Amino acid sequence: YFGVLNKSLCFTEAARASLNLSGTMLGYYPVKVLPSKTAIAPVNPTLLPQTEDEREMCARTVYVTNIDKKVSQADVRLFFQTICGEVYRLRLLGDYYHSTRIAFVEFAMADSAIAALNCSGVVLGSLPIRVSPSKTPVRPRAPRTSTH
Repeated sequence: YFGVLNKSLCFTEAARASLNLSGTMLGYYPVKVLPSKTAIAPVNPTLLPQTEDEREMCARTVYVTNIDKKVSQADVRLFFQTICGEVYRLRLLGDYYHSTRIAFVEFAMADSAIAALNCSGVVLGSLPIRVSPSKTPVRPRAPRTSTH
C-alpha cells in the first residue's frame, strides 16, 4: 500500500513540476503546459491485465473516445482496418446519457495498434476521435443467460 501511495505522491509532484515548463522553448516554439480540466479516474484493478496473454492483448488494443453516435460498429471496424490493419475484436460502447461513444479496438498485430495512435484527431462521422493505448484487455463477453 505504501508503495502505491508513494508512487502516487511522486506522480503528483512531477505533474506540478511539469507546469513550470510552460514557456520553455522547444525548437522555435514555446511549450504550453496547462493543468488537466478532467480528472483521470483510476482503473479498477480487477480490470487490469491479470496474465501474460492479457498484457499482450493490451499491447494490441487501443481505447477510442469521442465517437459520433451516428457511426456504426461496422464503420469503426472499416475505418481502423483500412488505415491500420486487421481488427481482431471491437467493443463499441455508449448509452443515451452521453453525447458520444467509446470503443476498445483490438488488432491482430501490435504494430497496428501503434499505427492507430496516429489517428487521434482524425474526423470519423462528424467528430475528431481520440485514440489512446488501452490499459485493459478486451475480454470476451460472458454468454448471456436467459431470464425467462
